Amino acid sequence: MWKYFALGSAFFAALTAILAKIGVKDVPSNLATAIRTVVILFVAWGLVFARGETGGLRGISRQSLTFLILSGIATGLSWLCYFRALHDGPASIVAPIDKLSLPLVILFAGLFLGEKLTPKTALGVLFICLGTFVLVYEPQKPRPKLQTRTGVLSPSGESSAHPEKR
Repeated sequence: MWKYFALGSAFFAALTAILAKIGVKDVPSNLATAIRTVVILFVAWGLVFARGETGGLRGISRQSLTFLILSGIATGLSWLCYFRALHDGPASIVAPIDKLSLPLVILFAGLFLGEKLTPKTALGVLFICLGTFVLVYEPQKPRPKLQTRTGVLSPSGESSAHPEKR
């Protein structure tokens, strides 16, 4: 069943990128993040109340609460960065860069949770990184030289009118 929820997460994350890019167009990115956060707050607590899960609050350990708070801080910082990137950049480039979180999760899971990194997983991570690079890489075009009265001005600002002085 968890695989269906993972696919749902991927679908809604993709939808989020498109909807957020449209929504953040004329809105400061921090304000857009705050609005989104309020909506998520209502949706999440609505589900907790609808499912009758509020009784679980009493049973949360101090360690769980600490890590949930830290996770919330990381989520907030991630969203702030994501919305700023979406505000300034194209969604088709921002989203693949954002998904580099997947290789980082795999690395962190190995380092902090003791999960094993298999050759198959390492190859998958490599493909994800390479795929992201292919999607976002744009070769630099050579800058044109400017014609001046005294010669050609290169992009570095050096004039070619008197090459012997170099």
